Amino acid sequence: MIGFLRGTLVTKQPPQLTLDVGGVGYELEAPMSTFYDLPESGETLTLVTHLVVRDDAHVLYGFSTESERALFRSLLKVSGIGARIALGILSGISVEGFRQCVVDRDSAALKRLPGIGAKTADRLLLEMTDRLPVLEGSGGNGAGVAANAEGEAHGALLALGYKPAEASRMLKNLDGTQLRTEELIREALKQLHDR
Repeated sequence: MIGFLRGTLVTKQPPQLTLDVGGVGYELEAPMSTFYDLPESGETLTLVTHLVVRDDAHVLYGFSTESERALFRSLLKVSGIGARIALGILSGISVEGFRQCVVDRDSAALKRLPGIGAKTADRLLLEMTDRLPVLEGSGGNGAGVAANAEGEAHGALLALGYKPAEASRMLKNLDGTQLRTEELIREALKQLHDR
């Protein structure tokens, strides 16, 4: 998997951009939230990426922040949400705005996003409650580092096969601690096996 790309921005025509990385031109699709932060063509740019493999194409998606990519990946796990709709959601609302919609159960705001009807909005509210990525930089410097570590630990537990609600529950008892990602994972697994 390609985790990130650093190179020279060649072209940018929403939703596509081309990045020259060591003489290889990577075509990426990106949400408008990323396009707003792009430098001028010819300047250096780093994007975190997600590769979607389909029968007819391999599509690389680029994001300016880790929280955008985390939300994109979480949205892809919701039934009926594909990469196009996920990109549309990120283009229409910020990560923090989306998180607030889910927390507030605000289906009306979700229905205003491109490609989201009443049923899809309800499904998003139902399935995203336990899948919300922990946002980087929320709550001050120390809290941002702790939130990032908790978000990374949550993602690692999901990769190990735990369900989103289960992973959240495992990390819930460790709130407020100043542990690194590896320590959070170790402690969460230890608590699970000590029961």
